Amino acid sequence: MSLQVNEIYYSILGESRAVGTPCAIVRLTGCHRRCSYCDSAYAFEGGTSMTVPEVCARVAGLDAACVLVTGGEPLRQAACPDLLGALLADGRDVMLETSGTLGALPLASVPAGVRRIVDVKTPGSGIGADQVDWPGFAELGRRDELKFVCCDRDDYVWARDLVRGGERLPDEVPVSFSPAEGRLEPATLAEWIIEDRLAVQFQMQLHKVLWPGRKQGI
Repeated sequence: MSLQVNEIYYSILGESRAVGTPCAIVRLTGCHRRCSYCDSAYAFEGGTSMTVPEVCARVAGLDAACVLVTGGEPLRQAACPDLLGALLADGRDVMLETSGTLGALPLASVPAGVRRIVDVKTPGSGIGADQVDWPGFAELGRRDELKFVCCDRDDYVWARDLVRGGERLPDEVPVSFSPAEGRLEPATLAEWIIEDRLAVQFQMQLHKVLWPGRKQGI
């Protein structure tokens, strides 16, 4: 079974709790969502067809202990769980970045041992809450992550209330809030978190700080 791969490269991980870690990035092609803040629209189409062993060989050639599989939406591709399992079998620390929405493979399809980073879609993303796979979040544990990209105050309040509510989000899963680039000032979001004493991690996209203006390969 093959995968449609947009790019594979070695960089500094720009997001997640592993931010700053040298890491191989495997970006798969295709996405069924069109988030308003998307910064990887180039991955909606194109790419190269590769088998799981071919992708693993490319990653091995980068000599990377850490691997992030992302997109697009990687769980739109049926062979994604096979790739994740093969990377684990190679002895790598494997992470998956996914939208956690309906219309993709469920989070339960991800092999045990893979750290799942779920981008919970805020109202400002343009993706309705009815498209979020809320029941699937029950699969997540303390090694996984939930992240909210906030476009404005309304997004922040929506996400804050979810975190405080304790009904739809698993208690033990770490949560981060990030500002949408060009739409919300980072300091403003940080001040809201401080004011509310919210138990989340503030994040910015480190790769965009390091390489401003670059769109791919970072």
